[in-house]
Amino acid sequence: QVQLVESGGGLVQAGGSLRLSCAASGSINAMGWYRQAPGKQRELVATISRGGSTNAVDSVKGRFIISRDNAKNTVYLQMNSLKPEDTAVYYCFAQTYSSDYWGQGTQVTVSS
Repeated sequence: QVQLVESGGGLVQAGGSLRLSCAASGSINAMGWYRQAPGKQRELVATISRGGSTNAVDSVKGRFIISRDNAKNTVYLQMNSLKPEDTAVYYCFAQTYSSDYWGQGTQVTVSS
């Protein structure tokens, strides 16, 4: 069983930056972030493989950077040029060969 602990959410003004972190209790393959805004479905934000290959939804490309430290089993999401529409609960996820795991979620609120 892998546990994920997220940190780094908060309130920021539009144009500002936040960095989310998610630490896993064990070795992980792919990691990434989803988000869910009020009244909307959860959407994939960005993913990163163990080898460092990344993917991101078009709405965050050029603004968000996903990275990971395999030695620490930790994934990061650097969010720059934040917009009010980025407001959501952000969930870390992690995949092993057999299971998927989710973090508890961290609130990101961007004020205009």
